[in-house]
Amino acid sequence: MNEKLPHILIVDDDREIRDLLSRFLARHGLRCSLAADGREMRRQLQDSRVDLIILDLMLPGENGLALCAQLRAESQSAQARIPIIMLTAAGEETDRIVGLEIGADDYVAKPFNPRELLARIRAVLRRAGTESPPIAGGGVLEFDRWRIELGPRRVIGPAGDAELSSGEYDLLVALAERPQRVLSREQLLDLTRGRMAQPFDRSIDVQIGRLRRKIEADPKDPKLITTVRGGGYLFAADVTRTA
Repeated sequence: MNEKLPHILIVDDDREIRDLLSRFLARHGLRCSLAADGREMRRQLQDSRVDLIILDLMLPGENGLALCAQLRAESQSAQARIPIIMLTAAGEETDRIVGLEIGADDYVAKPFNPRELLARIRAVLRRAGTESPPIAGGGVLEFDRWRIELGPRRVIGPAGDAELSSGEYDLLVALAERPQRVLSREQLLDLTRGRMAQPFDRSIDVQIGRLRRKIEADPKDPKLITTVRGGGYLFAADVTRTA
């Protein structure tokens, strides 16, 4: 097994889905480990480095939402930063919103096309800087006592490092690189995930809310990321960029 290939952990209690998905992903240059529940997931995370988790929400014992929340709560652990793509039931919009609220990076509804999931995996890995080629460019963005170090994908605020998911980080960079410009939800989704918005897709709104709670002095009265009614969102801070 090539240890340099991105390592995907598939957590799903359906053995057929696990096996079929792992074989499909292996044919496309990814190595996979499998887990049927939260206990097996934790063992895999302890035993090896994982680059991305595909997490089914409907699991025996602890469900996917609880497992995602636990990982994101471990702020001092490297596991807290592992990107997560949720697998949700086709009509469960509430579960998708809650999953994004607690830190999942993307979601795919069952039944899904494996090629669509593969595209989402590659997009998330690119954003996280895991899949080759690495993300180009570097430099530093600074605004309102905040600093974004683009090379190491690090965000530093007045109180120290900010714990952002890969999706939140990319959303912040997309906004900060285009200050004083109104960006629609569709534009932000394309910039951060490389895909078009689906009808009633609220994922950007959810991640904006999470981002505000982490960088705004008062998330209920945001000054950095403002809402433009009928237009989208605007990054209102002055931003300076250095090489």
